[in-house]
Amino acid sequence: MCVDELAAATGSHAGALYRILRLLAAYGVFEEHAGRRFSHTEMSRTLRSDHPTRARAAVRMMGMPEVWKGFGAIDTSLVTGGTGWDAAIGEPIFDWLRRHPAEASLFNEAMIGIHGGEQPATADAYPFTGTVIDVGGGSGNMIASVLKRHPAVRGVVFDLPHVVAEAAARLKAEGLEGRGSVAAGSFFESVPAGGDAYILSHIVHDWDEAKCLQILGHVKAAKRPDAKVLIVEMVVPPPNVMHPGKVLDITMLTIAGGQERTEEEYGALLAKAGLRLTRVIPTMSPASIVEAE
Repeated sequence: MCVDELAAATGSHAGALYRILRLLAAYGVFEEHAGRRFSHTEMSRTLRSDHPTRARAAVRMMGMPEVWKGFGAIDTSLVTGGTGWDAAIGEPIFDWLRRHPAEASLFNEAMIGIHGGEQPATADAYPFTGTVIDVGGGSGNMIASVLKRHPAVRGVVFDLPHVVAEAAARLKAEGLEGRGSVAAGSFFESVPAGGDAYILSHIVHDWDEAKCLQILGHVKAAKRPDAKVLIVEMVVPPPNVMHPGKVLDITMLTIAGGQERTEEEYGALLAKAGLRLTRVIPTMSPASIVEAE
């Protein structure tokens, strides 16, 4: 389509829109043709609402005014060590999401867009058996990946009531409801008992140490003696090595109030919770599996 058509369809100024699209085409987001016409590329197609990567949801979430305000308050984090989001919005992000269901649904979709490749990579990297409980499992993407990769496994998605409703729909849509189920509750109060493995995928990094120990304490109390605790996170590598975990860590600093950790820091945290780090398993994604018992 030509810029004039695109401007009319989007309520934009044609001249300004052209200048922006020209820049985006230079980065491969779109392709520019003669006559100021533009077409999709493989990259821009990921922003369609029907694209399986859910990148559109991730971009929409990162563009929310509240998120911009949170990042804009990074000076609060630098001076106090506190969370920019809390200073800008007036309450923690997860409290805010509980009162904004549409944004909470977008957040769950965005987590698939941001971390979507990690779930199948985790399922491929670990020998899951028995019953797997995904603590804070969101819309069920991790359990769905595990169940598809390991046909003998049964899975439970555990999260807040308004979240697991989406997980139940996801499991049914993928024909997994016979082996996968949901349980509603707060991991600050308890977690389901009797699992052979407990996954905490991008849960530990959301919270300060006291809350992490509270969550891990409930997992330790609920699990079978020989059950594994599997923390799926971007483990921070040594100094001067570029890694997405170091970028994500700044989001944790300013938005959620948590942090990414090194292997040594995970070992220390787990020890405080009465658990022992047994190994760190890399996956074919930026995330690793921190195994503990």
